[in-house]
Amino acid sequence: MNIGFIAHDSKKKLMQNFCVAYRGILNKHSLYATGTTGRLIEEAANLTVYKYLAGHLGGEQQMCTQIEQNELDLLIFLRDPLNPKSHEPDIHKAIRLCDTHNIPLATNLATAELLIHALDRGELDWREFYRS
Repeated sequence: MNIGFIAHDSKKKLMQNFCVAYRGILNKHSLYATGTTGRLIEEAANLTVYKYLAGHLGGEQQMCTQIEQNELDLLIFLRDPLNPKSHEPDIHKAIRLCDTHNIPLATNLATAELLIHALDRGELDWREFYRS
C-alpha cells in the first residue's frame, strides 16, 4: 500500500513518534511525505520515505497529484486546525480529493491509530481492487 504523510510544524514531533511506534507496520509499505516531514520520519523511525518538496513549497500539491491519480491508499495528515496556514487551499484540496477518491484520511492521532491498525489487519486491502 502507498501511504502519505503530511504534518504541520506543531504536529511534526507527534508524527515522528507515531512512525516510531508503528514502524513494524509501516516498513511493509511504500511511504510518501512532504519534504521536512519525510526527513524527520526517516531520521526518527529509520524508514525509507519518498520525499516531495516541503509542503509550503508545493509538496502538498505534489501529494494532491498522487491522490488525483489514485496512487495513494491512505493519507495521515496531522494538521493544526487552530493555526491557519498561508497555503490553506492546498490543505483543503487534499482533504477534498481523499473524499472524492475514497482514500482513507486521518487528520488526528486517534484516527491515524485506527487506520494503521486496520491496515495491519488487512481491512484496507479493498484499496488494491479500487485502484485496479
